[in-house]
Order: sequence, then structure tokens, then C-alpha cells
Amino acid sequence: MTYLRTLCAAIAIAGCGATASPATSPPAAALAATPMVWCRPAEPCWPSSQDWQQLASHLHGKLEQPRSPIEACQHDAASTACTAAQRAVTNPYFLEDQLGATQSAGWLDAWLPVLSPYAIVAQDAGDVAAGVRFAVAHRLRIAIKATGHDYLGRSSAPDSLLIWTHAMREVSVLDAFVPQGCTTPPVPAVRVGAGTRWLEAYQAVTVEHHRYVQGGGCTSVGAAGGFLQGGGFGSWSKKYGTAAAGLLEAEVVTANGDTIIANACQHADLWWALRGGGGGTFGVVTKATLMTQPLPTTFGSLSGKIYAKSDDAFRELLVRFVAFYRDRLNNEHWGESVNVDPGNVLELSLAFQGLSETEAEAVWQPLRAWLAEHPDRYTVDFSVHALPAEKMWSYDFFHTYAANAIVADDRPEAPRGHFWWAGDAEQVYIYWFAYRSRWLPIELFEGDNAPKLAAALFEASRHSWFSLHFNEGLAGASEDALRRSRDTATNPAVLHAAALLLTGKARHVLPGVAGHEPDRAVAAAEIATVDAAMAVIRAITPDAGSYVNETDYFEPDWQRSFWGDNYQRLLQIKRAYDPHDVFACHHCVGSEVRGL
Repeated sequence: MTYLRTLCAAIAIAGCGATASPATSPPAAALAATPMVWCRPAEPCWPSSQDWQQLASHLHGKLEQPRSPIEACQHDAASTACTAAQRAVTNPYFLEDQLGATQSAGWLDAWLPVLSPYAIVAQDAGDVAAGVRFAVAHRLRIAIKATGHDYLGRSSAPDSLLIWTHAMREVSVLDAFVPQGCTTPPVPAVRVGAGTRWLEAYQAVTVEHHRYVQGGGCTSVGAAGGFLQGGGFGSWSKKYGTAAAGLLEAEVVTANGDTIIANACQHADLWWALRGGGGGTFGVVTKATLMTQPLPTTFGSLSGKIYAKSDDAFRELLVRFVAFYRDRLNNEHWGESVNVDPGNVLELSLAFQGLSETEAEAVWQPLRAWLAEHPDRYTVDFSVHALPAEKMWSYDFFHTYAANAIVADDRPEAPRGHFWWAGDAEQVYIYWFAYRSRWLPIELFEGDNAPKLAAALFEASRHSWFSLHFNEGLAGASEDALRRSRDTATNPAVLHAAALLLTGKARHVLPGVAGHEPDRAVAAAEIATVDAAMAVIRAITPDAGSYVNETDYFEPDWQRSFWGDNYQRLLQIKRAYDPHDVFACHHCVGSEVRGL
């Protein structure tokens, strides 16, 4: 490397040009809002083959060039290799083993999985730090991926150096943890590596040690990445709060390549930002330590459908259900979702904790009794099941007693016990036409607002299906969950939200593959139905906000929608730890400076 390239690498973070010098660099105040200018592969500043080799020599892991999981289809869509690839991408764990894969296949007119020219297969924080330092020295865009579970495509980026933390999956269950630099009493906890999936964390914490850690519902979602840093809701968040609220400590590689520990006693501002401020923004979390809780006696589910035989009957059902939720379900025992279908159907996919089957059934008895009085208007088919809580993520238990509830990772090389919930299978490698979310304040369920909410839900359902995720709102949550969740960066609107309303349209297509492309006419029609439904919901939820991990790629006023009054504080922390925007992603804190 020439002297000029060395000099530019040293000050490139300020947007160094070919003739820049320290004497002509802008003042520090200006640098705070000046992003690093990214280098592209065709430009002279792009690292040479010798530079890449030197980076590889300093890694404990490997430097590789990613390939698409559907590469065979891109070459020949009619080949047997393409058929095999299409089957392979229905397995979320297969996708997570691929450098060039993401869990979604893309989003119409928004993003596609883009292959980075090079990727670091990181083994530890040292590899991550080496990658960050190399990227800064050469002005490279950074992409960070653990499992690739990101609807908005923030796990990939064009012309980037990908830092892939998939191999960093150590799990340590700790009986007495004290955050570094703190003098607080020790608490039970679990430490997870950046690539850990929630299935692995749950099997260690719950199945083996009979404790609970608040994580995600999908077994293949990453435990320490965007899910946690974006807030992180699980089936029982009304009891245990968000995953972000349970973060005790994080090991983080910052924009200058340093590895630091952030907790309530040191780098507390960064620790707060990581608890809901969004992933891929403030640094690369290489380890996360989360509190664990006593295990309840049971976990359980209530599933099935209520069919209304006319529009009028469905309207009345929605009025009854809104009141029923407010009076019987808005508490720490219940979570998960109810789908509202244009066919006048309520599809129940609810979860509970700490109740027996008899107790859970008793909660629903008033609604069951009312429905039974109107057999000419409703057909009812739902059931309740409970299991010992320590069996919740036991592959052997489900394989024996509820095999239809799970899908096993059947690859010959797969570790025994890998599975995902059958209900999540339809989303694997799906291509999105539209995806929207909106929090529903608890006030809408109360008093004179309740019938207005029911009417709006009915009107919205004339356009599109949608789902009410009651575990993704903290109204009715336990006092402990509320207390800890208040001290996070998540939009404070969640504290008063009864549910997160979600809707979307998608297809299993392969963009870029002849004969498998998305149909734009179909997409436009389906997007229109989603927009019509959401227009009704937005009208009754001004300033309610949207959840950053499950939201619209094109969300308007996203800063306020995702973070509310927390945004300015998050932006200050972003500029303190990453003043030159080394970490950047779509609609992440500070991304307006790049127009992302």
C-alpha cells in the first residue's frame, strides 16, 4: 500500500478524497454529521487482493465470498439442481448456514438479498474487530448478519464487507451473574454468542436448567442480534417484558474497532441504546447476557376458529371479542395472536403461562357460553392444551406427543433436536409485496371507544386479513415487566398498547429467476388491499407507532413511529459512538444522513 493510501485510510473516516490531508480535514463539529464515504469495487480505493489476503491472515475464522442459495436456479430454472435448491430454502436452518442467504427472499421495489464481495466468517470478537478496522481503513460499507431474520433486508448490503456471526453460538447458563463494574446482587442469567438461535438458548435455559429467558417465538431467530436490539417480543412478554428489558450486559465491537462491555454501570448510554434502539446501528454485539426467570408450572396454547355465518354476526362477534379481551385476557397470563379474516373468521392462536388447562378453559367460558346460545350465527372449533413448562422446547416431547406442531431439520448433517414451529413454515424464504404494523392503544378497548374499535376492525377486514399480536403490547403486563421495559429505548407507546396489529401479502417466488418472477399486477392488487385496511387502522391510531422489527419498509415518519420521544436521545448516542456512520442500515438511527 502506498503512503498516500495509508494516509487516506487513516483519515478516510472523514470522507477523505484522493488529495485530502489532515490540515484540510473539516472540524470535529462538522465530522459529527459527516458520514464516511463508501468505496465501491470499481474504484481505485477498493482493497487489493493482497489487502484481502492480509485480512484473512489475521482472522481466527475465514474470509469467504458468498454465493446465493438459489444460484442453480439463476443458471437454469429447469434443472434438477434448481428443484433441490427450492426445497432446501424452505428450511430456515439451511438458510442460516449459507453466507449469501436471508430468511426472506426480498421485498418488491424495496430490497433483494445482495451478495457481499467478501464475508468474514467470524469465530470471536477479535474477528469482528478486525473486520471493522479493515472496513474503516478502506472505507467499506459493513453488513452484519447472524441469522438473517430481518423483514427489511438489513442483513445484506451492496458492495459491503459482511460480518457473519453465525458460528458464534456458545451458550452459558450462569447461576450468579454480576455485570462488570457493578456491585449489584448476583442474579441468574444466560450468556449467548452473537449467532445463537433462540431454540439453542431455550433448550439450554428451559429444557436443561428449568429457567426461562425472554426471547422470541420463532425458534430460528437470533438471540443477540436485531431481534434483541430492536426490542424483542415473545409469547409471554406480558409476564416477562421484552428481551431488551432483560439485557444485563453486552460485549460490543464499536466503530473504532474496540471491544467494550456495556451495562448499567459502564457505557450505560450505549447499553440503553442497545435495549430497543435497533440492530446494526451502534456497534456489533458479539455476546449478550440476559436475565433468567423462575419457570412457571405450565405453558399452553388455545387454538382454533370461530366462524360467523353473516357480516352482521361477525360485527357482533368483534364487539364481544374486544370486550372479552379487555376483561379476561389483558393480563400477564395471555399472549400471541388472533387473526381477523375477511371470510368472517376469528382464528385463535393464543398462548398462556402459569395456568392449567382447566383454568385456561374457565377464562373462556363466558365467551363459549354466549357463542353456544347462537348456533344459527356461529360455529366454534377451538381447544386448549397445556404442558409442563420445562418441555416447551423439547424436541423429544413434541416429536412424541405433538409431532404435527413442529417441523424437524431433516438434513443428514443437522444436529439432533433442530426444529421450527409448523405455523412459521409458510414465511421461510417468502417474497414480500407488503408488510405493515401498528400498535393499538389499550384506550381503544375501553368505554365508548370499544365499539368504535370493533367497527374499525370489521371495516379493515373487508379489505385484508390482519393479526392482533397481544404479546407485542405491554398494556396489562406485570408490574415487573413494565418497570424494566420503561427503561428501554423502545417506543414508549408500547407500554400502553394492547396489541400490535400486523398485515401483509407475500408469495413464494424467486425474483431474478426466469419463470419464477413475481407477478406485478397481482402484487399491485394485493398491496392495494393491505393499504386500504391499514388506512382504516391508521385513522383510529394517530401517533400510535410501529414496531421496528416488524414494520413497513416504507414506513412514513419512521423515526417517531419506531422510537417516539426516544429518537433524539438515540441519535446523540449514535453520534457519540459512531460519529462517521460506520454502521448504517435502512431506517436505522441516524440513517437519514445517508438517505437510507
